[in-house]
Amino acid sequence: MRTSFTMGRLFGIPIRINYTWFLIIILMTLSLSLAELPAVAPGFPAWLYWPVGVLGSLLFFGSVLAHELAHSLVARAQGTPVRDITLFLFGGVSSIEAESENPLKEILMAGVGPATSLVLALAFALLFWVFRPLNALVSGFFLLLTLVNGWLAIFNLLPGLPLDGGRVLRAVIWQTSGNYRLSTRIAATTGRVISFLLIGGGILWTFSGGFSGLWLALIGWFMDNAATQSYKQVILQDLLRGVTVADLMTPECARIPPGLSVATLVDGYVLHQGGRCFLVVEGDILAGMVTMHNIRGLPRERWPDTRVGEIMVPAQELVLAHPNEDAWKVLRRMDERNVNQLPVEENGRLIGLIARENLLRYVRAKAELGM
Repeated sequence: MRTSFTMGRLFGIPIRINYTWFLIIILMTLSLSLAELPAVAPGFPAWLYWPVGVLGSLLFFGSVLAHELAHSLVARAQGTPVRDITLFLFGGVSSIEAESENPLKEILMAGVGPATSLVLALAFALLFWVFRPLNALVSGFFLLLTLVNGWLAIFNLLPGLPLDGGRVLRAVIWQTSGNYRLSTRIAATTGRVISFLLIGGGILWTFSGGFSGLWLALIGWFMDNAATQSYKQVILQDLLRGVTVADLMTPECARIPPGLSVATLVDGYVLHQGGRCFLVVEGDILAGMVTMHNIRGLPRERWPDTRVGEIMVPAQELVLAHPNEDAWKVLRRMDERNVNQLPVEENGRLIGLIARENLLRYVRAKAELGM
């Protein structure tokens, strides 16, 4: 089940909203309307704080979006494709499809985000001073946005992955040592240390009666997971370096006709042959593909009367791989499309199948051999 939807595009980049975003919008609106705004601008009717609170929550995420958009535009200017930007529970994330080619590009791409947040903080600070003698609620509103953007800039400059400061730290070590894997390990370790401090501080704050401490601990937990995944991703990329789809694909795959019943497929191919993915062909032409997921989605009582052509993923909807493609890029594509195997095509002809299992088996063997 998809957890995000596309809201629109900015500069050609899809902007996606994760459903957890609505939860944080509600919590932020409650916090602003019931606590923060009455504290900085007391004396106004209670109902008036609510629309201002909603606007403040939306502008906060607008600031997060500007931060991520800056990363994405710089990455794209450097020639790196950007899949999308997603706003979610912990803020926002840019899905940049490749790492920077050199440390200087990494510093530029990482640094532009906090710089954008700092510029926004200065802009809101100017509005605060302009409106301060005119209206306490409006000036208080801009004061909170100043503080939020200032916090966003400072927090993201902490020197640990996945934060921007961690990317800058990695780039500096990378420039000095020439070792990308080592620099990622150091930056990820620093990120985990910061995350443990956030978790510990958040727990202590929560037991002291501060509800915000729970939020701090959740941010720390998210950071720890992201830092760990960053390093694992680099190790995986190293292990697959120089490996192509042709090196790991399965040349011969089980091919079945579209008229075969699902019951026959299960009895003859899945249970007795151990197959998990099948290419549906008409002659030499690929018609589609059937996976265990497609079979499980069909009620068992319908297996005898349903043809595989009715449950297959049609060929035009399949994500294909090519034999000379980099194995790491193909694994990333599987993650992006949430699939476990891709048909391999060359000059319009089906020549095999590359599965996630092929890639991970190779990685495990190489790791065990210490290569």
